[in-house]
Parts: sequence; structure tokens; C-alpha cells
Amino acid sequence: MIPLDLSGKTALVTGVGDNVGFAWHIAKALQAAGARLVFACHPRLVSIVESILEREADADSRVLPFGAGNIRVDKVIACDVSFDTMDDVDEKTRNDRRYQKHGDYSIHGMFEVYKKHFDAVDVLVHSIAFSPEIMKRAIETSRKAYLTALSVSAYSLTALLREALPLMENRPDGAAALGLTYLGGERVVPHYGGGMSSAKAALQIDAKQLASNLGSKNIRVNLISAGPYGSRAAKAIGDIDKMIAYAAERSPLPRPITPEEVGTAAAFLCSPLASGITGQILYVDCGYNVMGV
Repeated sequence: MIPLDLSGKTALVTGVGDNVGFAWHIAKALQAAGARLVFACHPRLVSIVESILEREADADSRVLPFGAGNIRVDKVIACDVSFDTMDDVDEKTRNDRRYQKHGDYSIHGMFEVYKKHFDAVDVLVHSIAFSPEIMKRAIETSRKAYLTALSVSAYSLTALLREALPLMENRPDGAAALGLTYLGGERVVPHYGGGMSSAKAALQIDAKQLASNLGSKNIRVNLISAGPYGSRAAKAIGDIDKMIAYAAERSPLPRPITPEEVGTAAAFLCSPLASGITGQILYVDCGYNVMGV
């Protein structure tokens, strides 16, 4: 059998905020393949994620696929990817008690904590997207919201990889970075506004640029473009149930995607089995992206 084995690898998964979204399911698939897990979570969500990892009510969601036991996360670290260093933090955020208790929650600060406990990053997962005006059409979107969407949803991949580079370069079997995009970065999708479509388009070319920049360091950079899915974040963009049904009716595989399918695709792309794949977008959308109508 061909093994999908991530034993001895450490995966840093950003963007986990609950036990429903893609980041959670990607993390479970990575650990089912043998990887150690570290979570970098938004400061406001750290306590929520820590609770999910412990409370009995969420026990079923912690079961790993393929009979691999239960999820175990070595460390949860606060990180707001809006800030490269604490010098970038605005006064309002600095004075927010929900942030203050975490100390240095910038990208640099998160990696300083990481390096005290781990000596390498074999897998970096970027599962982060945000626009404060996502429900607004492009013509209605403010400059501030547009730039926020690009900064948080796209540029953060570059910022994370730049800081992670010393921990990722020239790892045995290479290292892998994986981001999540959406068809809304290539085509007009109703409700996917507020600069998010532009941010996903930026993320896609950024991933290709980063694949070129980092290939000599044996670091691969790929994206998964997942079909519509009813995550907590997706519910902010409109009637997600209608979007899911619309795509399912028109896809070559006439059904919705599952988050587990995204997780296993991610595990493949982050494994040595995908050692020759970089700068690519893998569509996990039941084939919806190939349809003209």
C-alpha cells in the first residue's frame, strides 16, 4: 500500500475557531495521518477552542477519522494575523482586555511562543478570511473594509510564511503550506462582497508567487478551493443553504461537499505523496467549477 504518513511532522494550523469549520477537519485529517498539532487562534477565540478540546459535550467532534483515536493539540497560541508585530496594533485593540491577557498576539509573537516549544514547522495551514462588510456589493464596499479583507485574508499568508521560513526551510521530505480559497475569487458570487472576492483572487496569485519564492527552500505552497459549506463563517455571506443546494444541483457529482473531503485532500497535499505539487489550486467542490451553467 502507498502510505500517507505524517509521523514525526508538526503542523501549525491557523484559523481554528470552532469544531465545524474546514480548519478543524483539516487538523483532524493531518493528525490521523500522524502529525502533531499546534493551533494559532484569534485571541478572542482561544478560550472557545480550548473548551472544545476538553468538554464532554464536544467529545464526538474530537474523534479522528480512520479509527485514529481522538484529536490532541500540543498547544493553542493566540495570534491575530492583522498584526505582524505589536508595533502594528491600534490603540483600541491594545486596550481590549480580551487581547491583553495573551501578551504578544502578533504573528511575530506567536512564533516566538512556538519556538520555545517546537523546533520546526513541517505543515502550515492558512484558514483565515474576514471582511467587515462581506454582505455589501463591491460598489458599496468602503476602502477600509476592502483593505482589511486583503490584509487579513490574503497578505497574512505571506506574513506567516516569512516568519515561519527559518522553521520550514529544507526540512526532511520538504515542508508544505496550504491555504483555502473559493470560486468567488474567480467568478462573481452573490453575497460574496466586501472585498472578499478580491482577497481570494489576491491569495491565489500570492500562493503562486510564494511557491516560486520558496521552492528553492523545499517548501511547497498550494491552495484548496472548496465548494460552499455551512460553516459558522459562511453563514455571514447570505443564504448558505441555498448556495449549497444550487451548487449541488449543478455539480458533476450532484451533492454537497463534506468537510471531511477537504480534510483528506489537505492531508494529501501536505504529505510527501504530493512532493511534486506546488503553486496549484485543488478544487474540492464535486466538480462545480468545471460547469458553464
